[in-house]
Amino acid sequence: MPHVARAASPRHGSRLGERLRQLRVSAGLTQSDLAGDRFSKEYVSQIERGKTRPTQETVEWLALRLGVDPNFLASGVSADERTRVEAVIARAESLTEARAFDDAIVEFDGVRKAVAATGAPELEARSLTGEGWARLMRGETREALKMFERVRAIVEEPSFSDIDRAEVLFRLGACRFQLSSVATAVALFDESLRLAMASPLPSDLLRARILAWRSRCRQRQRDWEAAREDVEIALELAEGLNDRRGLAHIYVQASIIAEREGHWVLARSYAERAKAFFEELSDRSSVGVLLNNLGGLQFLLGKPDEAVRFLKDSFSVALEAGEDVEAGRAVSSLAQVHLRTGKPELAEEQARQALQLLDGRVDHLDEIGNAQLVLGRSLLDQSRLDEAESMLDVAEKTLEQLESASHSAAAWVAKGDLAQARGDEAGAAKLYRRAAEALQDFRF
Repeated sequence: MPHVARAASPRHGSRLGERLRQLRVSAGLTQSDLAGDRFSKEYVSQIERGKTRPTQETVEWLALRLGVDPNFLASGVSADERTRVEAVIARAESLTEARAFDDAIVEFDGVRKAVAATGAPELEARSLTGEGWARLMRGETREALKMFERVRAIVEEPSFSDIDRAEVLFRLGACRFQLSSVATAVALFDESLRLAMASPLPSDLLRARILAWRSRCRQRQRDWEAAREDVEIALELAEGLNDRRGLAHIYVQASIIAEREGHWVLARSYAERAKAFFEELSDRSSVGVLLNNLGGLQFLLGKPDEAVRFLKDSFSVALEAGEDVEAGRAVSSLAQVHLRTGKPELAEEQARQALQLLDGRVDHLDEIGNAQLVLGRSLLDQSRLDEAESMLDVAEKTLEQLESASHSAAAWVAKGDLAQARGDEAGAAKLYRRAAEALQDFRF
């Protein structure tokens, strides 16, 4: 965020005036002595009473006369203290980059009062943005959303750039996507991209991130062509920047799109590239995610034993990293493999374990719905029809929150199978037709 020079509020001006008076008295100077030949005694009095806010040049001149740091006179915080605050923020940002979200939040929380004391809106915006992203990645989506809304108000000041505003809109879009408000997320990403592209400031990194996240929205909306176009442009931008972490995440999205379009070998190739990047970055958590994706692809390629091996490795990595969501995702995938290979009892056990690990994560409704669907189908395969019906109803309600026709269609197909198991051919046909109209595609 850029440095901001803005008129202070009356309260802030009063604090500056109070400091000026205290420093003047301590120095044994009268208002006339301090004013010298440059100002009138009355002007100094107005500053001390908070009736006027001096320019930065005046603050620097007064500070020189008093022998103090201009930053301390202006805000009560010395240049050394501001440097310390900036260092803490930078350390917290690096912890977020390393996926140490809990530690990052502790750092941001610890420096909050010091940031406020600087009176610097660019530091406040940077701190809120960093903490908000760490909270979003930790699953505290609504808390993150509130922080980004506060940043959005700060960066509306004319001293901030369109890139600053685009950055905030991008992060708001990510929150909305995690809350399954896909249409709102797309609108935010579109506006963010428009601002970034119109700005004369460099924005390739931000544009790559916007496009990668917007691609996820397009996937949810089943607009595969648009999703692929966004990923292709994002890859080109990330490659130009040699942004290896960005490339890794974008290759993940490219793999998912290729899988959905039935190009499983290509999808595996993209997933392997992403995994290699994450290994170079020593990002074990993300490696675990890719092991899960590769496990699903091995199953689709007719290699169930290989799939189980990858998925068990993914589960182990997630547990070691303390990543409950990723552990839940891996065991949910294992449940799907066992369901499809005729082991419904084991699938039931693993689906229940996945739901325990994913409990309360509203930012991962897709995984929760997947696990509920597998659990319902495993109960159906064991002829526990009433239990299956109850669970499939729950899965349908979860998946319909995603604004994704393909996810809802998967629930309707499962309920059609249940109706058929009960001999209700007409009910089954109705559900199958409903699913067919919405499109039956559903990610492994």
